[in-house]
Amino acid sequence: MAELAYALEDKVAVVQMDDGKANALSQAMIDALLEALSRAEREASALVLAGRPDRFCAGFDLRVMMSSPENATTLLKAGSGLLMRLYGANIPLVIACTGHALAGGALVVLTGDYRIGAAGAYKLGLNEVSIGLPVPVLAMELARDRLSKRALTHATLLAQIYDPETALAAGYLDVVVPADEVLARARTEAKRLGALPNGAFRATKARLRGATIANIAGSLDADMRDIMTPKA
Repeated sequence: MAELAYALEDKVAVVQMDDGKANALSQAMIDALLEALSRAEREASALVLAGRPDRFCAGFDLRVMMSSPENATTLLKAGSGLLMRLYGANIPLVIACTGHALAGGALVVLTGDYRIGAAGAYKLGLNEVSIGLPVPVLAMELARDRLSKRALTHATLLAQIYDPETALAAGYLDVVVPADEVLARARTEAKRLGALPNGAFRATKARLRGATIANIAGSLDADMRDIMTPKA
């Protein structure tokens, strides 16, 4: 069962993922994150999303992904819905990347308005091509939006995996700090961003990200069918 801690501190909602393992995006974790996001949008001015020490998020639950194409498609669609909700959140979202963030976990990082990474021997990136999968439109468009133009081909087509410092240069992160300072820095940044006028923030975010979200939503079904169709 997914474990999610929620705390409200000075109008900042702090959500920490900890399933005792790698913080995979299971259906239970997705549901819990959606509930936490909706709650934060009702009662907080900003949201911090963190993992546990050394583990941020390992991406979609491989047990489900390998069980059947139908189960994989269901989970991917649910996860896509979560990612788009995070990307278009009505309040500032600060990511506290506390450790490894691969595949779907790297996409969660990319949804943040401000992304703080823990220094250390951690891996961040989209590894789909290296394991024989095409990068989904969802991932490609998030990468196109958030990563540097120079890094985009390496990060997607060439499946490059980054450490925190090189992830900073590529555009996955906005800052890297010592691991024991990540949460404190995230709270500080969330409080700062939460002081922005919310109406102006929401309208500007819609202008900045609305076209990408609409494009992903419109292409999702066809892209999932293509990914799940065996190739010769």
